[in-house]
This record gives sequence, structure tokens and C-alpha cells, in this order.
Amino acid sequence: MTPNQASGSRALILVALLLTAGGCKKTAPADDADKPVITVQAVHPTEGPITEDILADAILAPQAQAALQARITAPVKAFYVQRGAKVKAGQVLATLENQDLAAAALDNKGTYTAAQGTYTTATRQQVPQEETQARLDLEQARSTLALDQSILDARTQLFTQGAIPGRDVDTARSTVIQAKAAFDIAQQKFESIKSVGKTASLETAEGQLTSAKGKYLGAEAQLSYTSIRTPISGIVTERPLFAGETAAAGTAIITVMDTSVLLAKLHLAQRQAQQLALGAEAEIAIPGQDEPVKAKVSLISPALDPGSTTVEVWLKVANSDGKLKAGTAVHATIQGRTIPKALTIPADAVQRSAETGGKMVMIIATDGTAHKRNVTVGIATAETAQITSGLTPSDTVITTGGYGLDDGTKVKVGPAEDKDKADAADAKPAAGEKE
Repeated sequence: MTPNQASGSRALILVALLLTAGGCKKTAPADDADKPVITVQAVHPTEGPITEDILADAILAPQAQAALQARITAPVKAFYVQRGAKVKAGQVLATLENQDLAAAALDNKGTYTAAQGTYTTATRQQVPQEETQARLDLEQARSTLALDQSILDARTQLFTQGAIPGRDVDTARSTVIQAKAAFDIAQQKFESIKSVGKTASLETAEGQLTSAKGKYLGAEAQLSYTSIRTPISGIVTERPLFAGETAAAGTAIITVMDTSVLLAKLHLAQRQAQQLALGAEAEIAIPGQDEPVKAKVSLISPALDPGSTTVEVWLKVANSDGKLKAGTAVHATIQGRTIPKALTIPADAVQRSAETGGKMVMIIATDGTAHKRNVTVGIATAETAQITSGLTPSDTVITTGGYGLDDGTKVKVGPAEDKDKADAADAKPAAGEKE
């Protein structure tokens, strides 16, 4: 072999080695076994009833409240209760100075008593006496007229017989005319006293009595205003004055609240309010208390609030032990509409889709990979979410460990005791990524 031939053979061998080495590196297969398998928990959607929870903030208010105001301006003579005292309806809580009003009431009482006596005299003595006298005068005038008429008749007969002169007949006729006039006057007087006179006398006496009675009752009312009584039973919550200080008319000097039952007053959108019914169950979360308090819907306003176009709703809360305080800000949860057959999944399984901005879940395909699925959520509570579209009962939905998974990630369903491990796996970086 010549030197040129030997040199060419060595070059061919070197090229062959390089090609062989490069081809082996290019065709090396990827190892799927190196990809991690994420442990998750999953469930199938279930069918069953779900009730919507309507959430709202509210303020506790007493079921009854009375701000007792002074009706007159006067110093406070005495208080009989302190703040926090339990009182009953009709109880006297304070008294204002009232000596001048008591004297005025006594004076008007005397005037009223005198008017009663005048009215009694007018109805039982004065009016009957005048009527009796008028009747006697009428009877006397009638008798005189009858006597004079009989004399005239006799003289007329004698004159006809020629026994007496004509002037005697004229004298008798004149007497009858006078008697007839006296009789008419007596009769008119009697009728007047019987009708008009009697009525006027009685009306005058009755008017005087009514006026005196009105003044007396007015004085008594002014006197009664100095006794401050509560119209409701409850607890004294405010008493800004002390004995001796002047209470101005129209200002509250004592406030009483009935807190045996409190009302959580809140406002809801019209759509939410239409789903409520009187007596619906509710819960009230009280600051400082671990357990919520039971409540019921007691009022749904029949009209919208003109300012906010919302509906006012009242929840009745029992408070016989007095632990709850009026004015407390609370959070209410009311049971709204119920769907008897709803497709539901745990609320933790629902995520927000970064692509669409809607709701999505992670499902497990038959090949063991996780995939995103857009869904439509109906009623949602703290524990459960209703899915109206996007899932079927046969789908497997990841409930724990699915947050942040890439589409197509290999997963396996672990038992409940592996939950903490699955959460730890979510926190670890994916294979090939740097921490």
C-alpha cells in the first residue's frame, strides 16, 4: 500500500467514527419515567340538594325602644332607676318638680266642682221652678178668660131681653178681650220656657261645666307630665341627667330598650330578597363568640329603599340571657333558595381560570393526566359548589393538590392520610426547574 493510500484509509475511518458518534446522540430516546407523579385527592361530582347562603352585614337593634322625653321644662326632682336597671311597663322612673302645677290643678278642680253644682241647680231646681210658675200663670189666665166669657154671655142674653143697658154688654166684652190677651201672653211664656228657655238655661249651665272640666283636665295633664313613666318593659340604657338638673322640654332624659329579642337589620339586593321567605333559618356571627347564633327572618320590606334600591330584611334573634348588645355589627348568613337535585363538588375544587377569567376545575383523564375544564358555577357555599355545566357525574375532579398543576401533568389519587404530603408536593418545583 502506497503512503497516499494509507493516508486516505485513515481519513475514511475517522469520518465514519464521527458520524457514528453523532447519530447515537441524536437518536437517544427521552425517559418518561423521570417525570414526577403528583399525588392528589379527587372525587366524582354528586347529585343532591344544595341551599344558597345569602351573606350580609347587619346591626343588632332592640325589638322595642322608648326615649322618654320631658313634656315640660322643669328640674328633675328624683330618679328612681340607674342605667342597666330592669323596668316594667307603666313604672315611674323619674319625677320633675311640680308644686306650681299641683296648685294649678287644685284650683281648677275647685272651679270644676263649683260648675258641677251650678249645673245641678239649673237642671233640678231653677228650670223646673220657672216652668211650674209659667204653667200656673197660664192656668190662671185661662180661668179668668173663662169667667169673663161667661159674664159676657149672660149680659148678652139679658140685653137681648131688655133687662140691662147696652153699655154693660160693652164693658163685659172689653173685659173678655183683656182676659184673652192675658191668656195668650201666659201661653206664649209657658211655651217659651218649656222649649227655648229650658234649653238655653241647660246649655249655659252645661257649657260652664264643660269649660271648667276642660281646664281641670288640662291642669291634671300638665301635672302628670312630671311623672316619667315607661310604656315598655326593658332595660334602662341611657340616663344623661342627675337629680336637680333641668330637663328641657322635648329632650330625652331616660332611654329604655327591650333587648329580650334583638333584630339584625340588613339590606339585600332585590334578587336575593325575592328568594327569602318569612321564617327562613339564619345564623348570626357575633364578634368575640366562636359559635354563631340562630336567627329567623321576621320581616321582608314590601318596598325598596329609595336611596339604595335594596330591600330591608329583619332577622329575629333570641337574647333572653342578655349577652348580645344592641348596636353590635354582625355578619348574617341566611338560607335562600334550595335546589333539590344539583350536581355538586367541594368548593375547594373550583379555581379561577387565568385564560378566561371564569371558573375551572382540574379533572383526571383516563391516562392519569390532569387537565383543565371550564365550568359554570350556580349556588356556592363555603363547603359546596353547584356545577350547572362543564361536568358529568362520571368525571373525576381533583379536590386537593390541583392548584398550579400544568395541563397534562401525571397524577395519582392518594388516600386521605396523604393529604399533607400532596400539599407539600404542590409546593415543590416541577422536575427540571430551579428553586
